[in-house]
Amino acid sequence: MRFDELNLEDSVLDGLYAMNFQEMTPVQEMSIPPILEGKDIIACAQTGTGKTAAYVLPVINELSKGAYPEDAINAVIMAPTRELAQQIDQQVEGFSYYLPVSAVAVYGGTDGIAYAQQERGMLMGTDIVIATPGRLIAHMNMGSVDLSRVSFFILDEADRMLDMGFYEDILQIYRKLPGNCQIIMFSATMPPKIRTLAASIMKDPQEVEIAIAKPPESIIQTAYICYEAQKMRILEKHFKESSPKRVLLFSSSKQKVKELAAAFKRMNINAAEMHSDLEQSNREQVMKDFRNGHVDVLVATDVVSRGIDINDISIVINYDTPKDPEDYVHRIGRTARGTDGSGLAITFVSEKEQGAFRAMETFLNKEIYKIPIDPSLGEAPPYEPEKHKQSKGRFRKKGKESNERTGGKGRKPNGKQSKRPFKKPGRNS
Repeated sequence: MRFDELNLEDSVLDGLYAMNFQEMTPVQEMSIPPILEGKDIIACAQTGTGKTAAYVLPVINELSKGAYPEDAINAVIMAPTRELAQQIDQQVEGFSYYLPVSAVAVYGGTDGIAYAQQERGMLMGTDIVIATPGRLIAHMNMGSVDLSRVSFFILDEADRMLDMGFYEDILQIYRKLPGNCQIIMFSATMPPKIRTLAASIMKDPQEVEIAIAKPPESIIQTAYICYEAQKMRILEKHFKESSPKRVLLFSSSKQKVKELAAAFKRMNINAAEMHSDLEQSNREQVMKDFRNGHVDVLVATDVVSRGIDINDISIVINYDTPKDPEDYVHRIGRTARGTDGSGLAITFVSEKEQGAFRAMETFLNKEIYKIPIDPSLGEAPPYEPEKHKQSKGRFRKKGKESNERTGGKGRKPNGKQSKRPFKKPGRNS
């Protein structure tokens, strides 16, 4: 189905054509019409399916009609991380290029000047606020945010926000919204806690569910069954045989990310680290350097596993086996985005991780090829996942990166400077 078959304003279609958007993805085709009708919706769709446009387009379409107050915040988009908030902000800017719609992004890691500029923008009234929960609550506590006239409240990556401990923060924000606010929720998975949240804040929502995507067949999925101490030795041998380029390596903790990045640098590999302990300016520079090819190996926590578009990644390496199959799909989905659509995923599986790895194979309905370990690196452990089964119920005890959840009681506020003026532009500006 084409976008011009929808009841969208001409100025919205002009922006879409300028960005070469013509055919809708399934999630867009199923989500945009009910949002235009004013219905609450809860949509299950993974990253890479076009979900940002699925909620941004109908919202800016309605705002462009001029029926909403100019001195108020009219829409709030919540995102779990700074990087995703920034990416949404960029897409809003692109889609609203021909529209008199203003936006400001509010997330952490910047200085007091940026905080004051965000505050000024929200006090003056901006159509769309794109924010991480902690930072928005920090502004609310300072009295600089009035949500009493918000017409659209969107939760993107809702499951990720709950995993990071934002449940109460979301409810605190929701309680400040008017009763007639339209609620739109997107989530990559639909666990019971998401349905509980939906029941708490939504009114007879329409459900949109796109089948959970499996990794593209063009991704070659492989694994090493090894001891924990063998992981770095296997990597050293791999990188000596094939010089690393465009490699994204995931690890489970910030401390391990720091140690791995330092080890690669000692090996004269051009590596950089990415985690929430970095200042926002450093995080943005690291991502820019990696995109531009100035960094060969990016070592990261799951802060970049969802919602971040990085093209032409040749290899994704899971130094630690993800505890959730969905996280595995998100991680390796960072590759196979180049022009030829191919990619390689390598997962290291220690003895203790064998149960989680088998759960992934079951979820994918696929046996992942196990690469034999070079005899010079020692004997590998037997693959006996039945001896290392995960406990029943949830795949893991969820955690969060310390600096991602900020703002509120006992937490430091954080923010982002908008790249656009806060005053609403004219239609021809």
